[in-house]
Amino acid sequence: MSGKDRRVWSLGFKVWGSLTLLSLRGQGSCLLVSYSFVLLYILYIFKSPSRKSTSTAIKTSAHISSRFKNKKMRKIFLPFALLAVLNACKNEQKAVETTDDPLVKTTAVTVDEKPKPVEFADTKYMDMGKVMMKQFADGEIDAYGENFADNAVYLYSSGDSIAGKKAIVDYWKARRASVIKSVVMSNDIWLPIKVNQPQKGPDMKGTWLMGWHQVNVEYKNGKALQFWAHQDMHYNDDNKVDRLIMYMDRAPINAALGIK
Repeated sequence: MSGKDRRVWSLGFKVWGSLTLLSLRGQGSCLLVSYSFVLLYILYIFKSPSRKSTSTAIKTSAHISSRFKNKKMRKIFLPFALLAVLNACKNEQKAVETTDDPLVKTTAVTVDEKPKPVEFADTKYMDMGKVMMKQFADGEIDAYGENFADNAVYLYSSGDSIAGKKAIVDYWKARRASVIKSVVMSNDIWLPIKVNQPQKGPDMKGTWLMGWHQVNVEYKNGKALQFWAHQDMHYNDDNKVDRLIMYMDRAPINAALGIK
């Protein structure tokens, strides 16, 4: 090995050694140690004596001893270098996991303390809405009424309202007994949401179930209608409906019933 080769080899080994020492202290970069290892090993291979000999002068005892030492050094060098690379990667991963960066902590706290204004709610409310719809269509008004809180308010988009669980049950019992002959609800779509930050006020904080469905109703006077309705139901902490808002065009209904 020439003097120039020795200087190159010495410089490469110093660079790799410095990076390895930093990695053992937890300050090394996995990528830098890996690159330095690969470059150093390539340099070591190309600067090692060739395995092919073309003259008898090469087959001297001194050269054989040198080759033996080089093979032995390779066996020691390779595992140690790989260990240093793995250690650097491990330290780098640990540093990321246990970072004390205040920006990272601030971001995590911000996400936890400031939830999104609106998010999806539990899908169980979809099943609860379907049960209510079936109870109403089947005329089971007492069972339908059990879904409401005692202080529930039933609102129509036109502005009319019914306040109180008992009043809601009485209204629909009378309606089913004297006005509605049959009703079928189909093509229903449900969307449960959780309001964390109300926007304008009517969107109360808590769980809402939004629903859309088609209504086919036959009245006892022989008239029949088909229309679409949309309703929003708010649930209290006991999973009872304390606010129901019904959106529908009541003009065709009043016309069918002869109400002016």
